[in-house]
Amino acid sequence: MKFSVDKHEKYVVLKLNESKLTNDNTPKLKSEFILLNTEGYCNIVLDLSSVKQCDDSQDLSSLLFGDRLCKKANGLFIVTGINEVVAKILEMSSLDQSLTIVSKIDEATDLIFMEEIEKELLGSVDKD
Repeated sequence: MKFSVDKHEKYVVLKLNESKLTNDNTPKLKSEFILLNTEGYCNIVLDLSSVKQCDDSQDLSSLLFGDRLCKKANGLFIVTGINEVVAKILEMSSLDQSLTIVSKIDEATDLIFMEEIEKELLGSVDKD
């Protein structure tokens, strides 16, 4: 599986550099989510802009896995760069209802920073 990882202080961007999301590469994707999570990244942005095809919704279950992992760590899992084919499968399987999906990486990072600011503000209120 080909992918690139762009690590930042508050989040990491994982870009899948494959044209297909299949049963062959989804287990490796899950492993990468676990690795990033154990490194302390609770905010993961998954960039699927290179993915042009997905055989079925089973292959997309790895996205739910990433979402659960981030939520458990009190973070965000955001999917970006989805094309029409993948969007249709997400919609048919109702995964679009449970995942955070944005069109651009900039939107994902804005969401993460807003969430982090909110956590800090709520944390400072709790300490008073």
